Amino acid sequence: MEKKVLLAEEQPEFGAGFLKALTMSPADVVNLMKDSGIRGRGGAGFPVGFKWELASAAVSEVKFVVCNADEGEPGTFKDRVLLENYSERLIEGMAVAGYSIGSSIGIIYLRAEYSYLMPVINKARERMTANGLLGKNIQNTEYTFDVEIRLGAGAYVCGEETALLESLEGKSGLPRNKPPYPVTSGYQDMPTVVNNVETLCAIPHIVLNGAHWYAELGLGECSGTKLFSVSGDVERPGVYELSMGSPLKELLGLAGAVDVQAVQVGGASGRTVSGSDLDQPLSFKGLPPGGSVIVFNNSVEMMGVLENFMEFFVHESCGQCTPCREGLPQLQRAVQDIVSGDVGSMEELKNYFTLTEVMKATSKCGLGQTAANCFVDIVTGFAEFHHENYQSHRRGSDE
Repeated sequence: MEKKVLLAEEQPEFGAGFLKALTMSPADVVNLMKDSGIRGRGGAGFPVGFKWELASAAVSEVKFVVCNADEGEPGTFKDRVLLENYSERLIEGMAVAGYSIGSSIGIIYLRAEYSYLMPVINKARERMTANGLLGKNIQNTEYTFDVEIRLGAGAYVCGEETALLESLEGKSGLPRNKPPYPVTSGYQDMPTVVNNVETLCAIPHIVLNGAHWYAELGLGECSGTKLFSVSGDVERPGVYELSMGSPLKELLGLAGAVDVQAVQVGGASGRTVSGSDLDQPLSFKGLPPGGSVIVFNNSVEMMGVLENFMEFFVHESCGQCTPCREGLPQLQRAVQDIVSGDVGSMEELKNYFTLTEVMKATSKCGLGQTAANCFVDIVTGFAEFHHENYQSHRRGSDE
């Protein structure tokens, strides 16, 4: 079978994607994204073309393109690598998005811990400007577009797009009620497109190579490729690009994972799968392709991992809605009871599993809706209710 050319291997000339987009109508660019099948690479997987179409149709003299560079999911570092090495491609993708929806303003919402990357991004912006790809009347057209950088303040929940917009406006980063959606009432109540770093970096490639080319990069019903941050018990941790829809075992093979007990896919709020169940595809219909893949070998006590995850979620919950605010501490206490030996069977946890369903159905944003995934997966798949074994393992680790 002929090897597919992935995005990392297909680096177009500087600004070529944006220049080609300027020869097209904004509607044609939107339709190109729809035909390509590209979906948001931040984790939610919303169809990019549809989002752009809604923002384009919104009636407003002012619109915004916001890049979500608030990469806060534990174990994820792919966007950092893109920002370090492909900031110009990112800004180019934002310019294409702005052109397609009728926006002249782009904002990069940068994770506070990535503040050291501001000079890198600013240098890319300056080069884009010097080459006539940012500013007023770009390439002698009527289109004007520029980009600025805003720093976040270290809140995990601001990875959710409406909490991010609240933060941009100088408010507490709390998720908004929806509807209205950002495409009609986003930043400063203006139509706003929010896309992830990886998503925007793929846009110039699609413009240059076409919708069919991008769609064919995926496997099965999936379109395009996906970046994965692989860490944990592997020989070669790092960022890997695979066709969307590739099996998890292919990624682990590239990273050199052996003696696999469990794999956390899609971050702490993703799914935890057993080392005997690695044939599942990394896709929006399979394992969540959010980007983080953490491998645990058989020396790791998974209930200790779950303790860490639940502590993280309790700390990061914004506290705005009751299911998340009250539910997470309850799940944390349940894990502590399992570890201490106060819970000795799955039957005793029945009410907690009911709680996870309530949280999923009624929490206001994705944090509360998915934070219980690790509880369900690790407790049902790895809890043996042997308190003595766990404490012995933890004492050995401390030593």
